[in-house]
Amino acid sequence: MPVNDNVIITCALTGAGDTVRKSPHVPVTPEQIARNAVEAAEAGAAVVHIHVRDPETGAPSRDPRLYREVVERVKETGTDVVINLTAGMGGDLVVDPVEPLKELGELPGTDLVGGLDRLPHVEDLLPDICTLDCGSLNFGDGSNLYVSTPDMLRQGARRIQELGVRPELEIFDTGQLWFAKQLLAEGLLDDPTVFQLCMGIPWGAPADPGVLQSMVNMLPEGAQWASFAIGRMQMPWVAQSILLGGQVRVGLEDNLYLGKGNKVTNAQLVERAVQITENLGSRVATPDEARRKLGLKPRS
Repeated sequence: MPVNDNVIITCALTGAGDTVRKSPHVPVTPEQIARNAVEAAEAGAAVVHIHVRDPETGAPSRDPRLYREVVERVKETGTDVVINLTAGMGGDLVVDPVEPLKELGELPGTDLVGGLDRLPHVEDLLPDICTLDCGSLNFGDGSNLYVSTPDMLRQGARRIQELGVRPELEIFDTGQLWFAKQLLAEGLLDDPTVFQLCMGIPWGAPADPGVLQSMVNMLPEGAQWASFAIGRMQMPWVAQSILLGGQVRVGLEDNLYLGKGNKVTNAQLVERAVQITENLGSRVATPDEARRKLGLKPRS
């Protein structure tokens, strides 16, 4: 597979993890998230991937008003960047490990809603891209499950298709890729399909080059794909993805550091991804080039 010579860089700005207390650079308020989006775009990101957080607590949120404020703030600056909104929030289920049916849905950390209830902000804002997490997963150690059943996914994919938004298919393991191809076979996805291969998240696909290669080999013909790995593997994975022909993702959702103890900003992570891309002899894609590659509408 040829090296990707025109690389789309996505910056995942804040995520939903417990990172706010770990780094002062993780954006929390809509103003901070929007400013990080603009800075990432200026550093070379063609796409920004957006979660929102409660401005008071920093906790992850699904509030459509917060998404609207972030998107409006970015657009008001005139910055040319592709908007990618998460639609993965609302899948968390924490169970009691001894009595798993006890107070089901009531334990702290649970935020479980149906597939369509994960999409109000997408329906409201009609972003360029929204994510679709393509299966359930033991999410890290403990008793936290991410729940995304086949029925939920069919509902979500159908609604996203009706809205004319491009789904980015978040793939955390090989079975999820198998099911995403089933959605395509059922006519619930439009070409070009866009895949994000998510590596190193316990307990999904490990950040192993051989595993990535096997997943790339499973992709449907004509698919556009990117991959990322978390933590210290984030920057090596930029090179790994480019060498296999893919796009890349960096950002504080997945990694807080450049070197041991060196906490950095989203823009600095993008700058390093640009450097790696250019050192490999490739170019960084502009937002317009990203839109053409991903089958998006031209910038309005």
